[in-house]
Amino acid sequence: MRYLGLDLGTTTLGVSISDKTNTLASPLKLIKFAKEDYNAALGQLEKIIKEYNIKEVVLGLPKNMDNSLGFASDRTLNFQKLLEDKGIIVHLEDERLTTVEAINILKNSGVKKINKSNKTDIVSAVLILESFLRSL
Repeated sequence: MRYLGLDLGTTTLGVSISDKTNTLASPLKLIKFAKEDYNAALGQLEKIIKEYNIKEVVLGLPKNMDNSLGFASDRTLNFQKLLEDKGIIVHLEDERLTTVEAINILKNSGVKKINKSNKTDIVSAVLILESFLRSL
């Protein structure tokens, strides 16, 4: 069984995928959608879920540094419910500082201008999935 890693934003959804042995996470796709149109994001994600026969996903949960949940967490928890209503098992994974780490990875890879077109959300999705896979 393979997992998808997800990093949800207000207009993008970074998607990563595990290998068949669940030891490696790889970037898969950046889904773009209209601001806060999570049903559109889900529609695109469902195609990936079907293509790869995914039963479980790992969704990054943005927490504040004091471990509390803020407004961004509400968005994630609502998306979790959308996924679960479709029969997908959702594992929440703390995603604190993954965007910062993703930006550093891109900079260290020689990317000079860091923005959404450079796929920071996809790299964050890989980091979220890697963290989950290590815990298995």
